[in-house]
Amino acid sequence: MKKLIAMLLTSTMVLSMSATAFAADESDAAYVKEKGTLVVGITDFAPMDYKEEGSDEWVGFDADMAKAFAESLGVEVEFVEIDWDNKIMELDGKTIDCVWNGMTLTDEVTSAMECSNAYCKNAQVVVVPEDVADQYQDTDSLKDLIFAVEAGSAGEAEVTALELECTPVKAQADALMEVSAGTSDAAVIDLLMAAAMIGEGTGYENLTHTVELNSEEYGVGFRKGSDLAEALNEFFAASYEDGSMTECAEKYGVQDAIVEQK
Repeated sequence: MKKLIAMLLTSTMVLSMSATAFAADESDAAYVKEKGTLVVGITDFAPMDYKEEGSDEWVGFDADMAKAFAESLGVEVEFVEIDWDNKIMELDGKTIDCVWNGMTLTDEVTSAMECSNAYCKNAQVVVVPEDVADQYQDTDSLKDLIFAVEAGSAGEAEVTALELECTPVKAQADALMEVSAGTSDAAVIDLLMAAAMIGEGTGYENLTHTVELNSEEYGVGFRKGSDLAEALNEFFAASYEDGSMTECAEKYGVQDAIVEQK
């Protein structure tokens, strides 16, 4: 009986060691290549990921770079709109392969995901109707406002840190609609989005941005331990070196935000 127990224990240890070795040897890049698609989690966020009127194609700086990265891997790209507050769950559940949507490299993100190097500079900014902008030029002036913020976003984190009242919405685009409609006093969104979406010549000519609440950087998130993060770093470095990253950034007006890639 003791021999049998010992043999069973030995077999269990071998199986356990094999499983551990398999887990350590798993390659996210191989997984993506085998299924033939890189599934990218996004939200509607111009100028990073958005659809032009009358088109079903996702375009933008992030979308175009994701397409080029997928091509470099020899796979197709698929864009999936996600609830931003559930991005980590979507990634770990393998319903998406990465989060590539102007994602701020917060402590929460970097602890839960395998992240690329930073590739874009950004800030969280306060958006208000233009006719009252003069009243809201510093953080002290914001205390009586009700903010619309994207749930789970860096903007929500900034508003929460300042102990301001806020209403979480699904996407930054929804936050702008709330302010434009007058159902929220203000919004906090990404500076790059504000530059593209509000002011003269946009769909929100009555809105403007005032206070910059922070400075931050964007990165792309993969599953923890994924080898795709390093593959993307190499792709970023090559595309920065050959000028294709800058060319893409110029197309969408974000060239001044690009971070040098090495």
